[in-house]
Amino acid sequence: MNLKILISNGFIINSKFMKSLSEIETTSRRASRASGFSWGISEEVGKSIRLLEIFNFKGVKNLNDYLNERINKEFECSSLINKDNKPKEFSYCPILLGVNFLDQINNLEKLDKINFSNIAYPLLFLSFLSRSSEVIGKKIYFKFDNKEFLMNINVNIASNLLNENCPNLAKNAEVIFIKNEDNFHEQDWKS
Repeated sequence: MNLKILISNGFIINSKFMKSLSEIETTSRRASRASGFSWGISEEVGKSIRLLEIFNFKGVKNLNDYLNERINKEFECSSLINKDNKPKEFSYCPILLGVNFLDQINNLEKLDKINFSNIAYPLLFLSFLSRSSEVIGKKIYFKFDNKEFLMNINVNIASNLLNENCPNLAKNAEVIFIKNEDNFHEQDWKS
């Protein structure tokens, strides 16, 4: 049996068992476009699902579930994000909210903390927060219910959600921008 072996970031991947990150990104982009998102938004979705899968979150599953639910259900979009955000009638669309968050990140970081109510499929929103963390060069803490995530400049995501399914709705969520400070005391550094 001849198996293809791929080298990615120093790791050997047996392609018989895994989809490549390019396949994940391309398929996610196409599925988003087929569900009615513009090509630009679909490009962002592809990048985001790839990122979630890199960090071992169930990005493909959450996107699939969201796109299937979107067929029969309406979601809201917030074009301008404020300190406190509540949808008027429906839950927030995690993709459009995420794209707007990423687009407004340089102004949003000045708020220190942002509250959201009713974000559908918050794991999809998470990927946009991670990318935003890289743009501003700061860690971002995201919490809803008893789920916590720490995005570290798009290099890693720490979470207490490992090996669990993410809820499909974040009723009350907060995003906190963490100031860049050393984790150690000056005396420890001098030692």
